[in-house]
This record gives sequence, C-alpha cells and structure tokens, in this order.
Amino acid sequence: KTETTKDLGRGLAIWVIVQNCSDQMNNKVMANFFSGLAQTGAWGCFDEFNRIPVEVLSVAAGQLAAVLDAVRARKERFIFEEEELRLVPTLGAFITMNPGYAGRTELPENLKALLRPMSMMTPDIALIIEIMLFSEGFTMAKVLSKKMTTLYAMCVQQLSKQDH
Repeated sequence: KTETTKDLGRGLAIWVIVQNCSDQMNNKVMANFFSGLAQTGAWGCFDEFNRIPVEVLSVAAGQLAAVLDAVRARKERFIFEEEELRLVPTLGAFITMNPGYAGRTELPENLKALLRPMSMMTPDIALIIEIMLFSEGFTMAKVLSKKMTTLYAMCVQQLSKQDH
C-alpha cells in the first residue's frame, strides 16, 4: 500500500513523505506534519495510521479538515494552529492501515469523513506475465507464464531482498 502510494507520486513527479506511525505520536507531531505538507505541496503517507491513539486521531481530523478547507477555498495563505502558512494546493494525505490487529484503534467518524477508503490486494502475477508475453507476440504465453511465475516465486523465496 505504501509502495503503491510512493509509485503513484513518483509517476506524477510529486514528493511523497512516508511517516511510520506509532502510539508515541501526539497532536504536535501531526500538526507539524500537516503544516509541512501544506507549505510544500508534498504528499504524506501515514503508514499504519491506526496505531496512533484515538484521542490524537480525533485532533488530527480537525487539523486535516482545516488544511483541506483551505485547499477547497483556493486560499494562498491560511491560519493553521495559530500560525499563518503559505498553501501549496498539490498536497495530499494518504493513510495505510491493517484493521483488526491487536493494539490498533478504530478511526473516529470525523476522520473517516475526510478520507476515501480503498481496498488493495496482491495482483495475479501469472495473469500479468501472460498478458505481457501475449502482447509481445509469444504464442505459448500461457505455458511460459506458469514457468516464469514458478521462477519468480522461487527467486522471492530463496534470494535476499538486498540490492546488488
């Protein structure tokens, strides 16, 4: 989920800043992050957002709403946390979460109202490989895609993730 957000930003030439969230985050940290996003126009990806305590999430909803209201009103400057900020309207806020894990909080309703949910799943690698092979003119694409999928799975299983 985080990598998909980063890839989308990279494809659109937008800086994506990833924040790994924890239960140690407070209102001030969230305000600083939203302030930075508003002033730079960057995207923020809050990874494992539902690790943040519910009382902080509730305040963060108000902070995010203030920034989004300024964007909707097409303001060049706005007041945020008693400070006047310059606004670059390309900013974006993305959250990732794995609901249902122990220690995770449910998002408050005022925060849910500001976000659009999207579910993600692992793509079918075999189908992707088959389509790529067919598009390149391979007539035995189905058979080759099964072999390549097996090869890929073995590589993932046996090789390290370190770049060489």
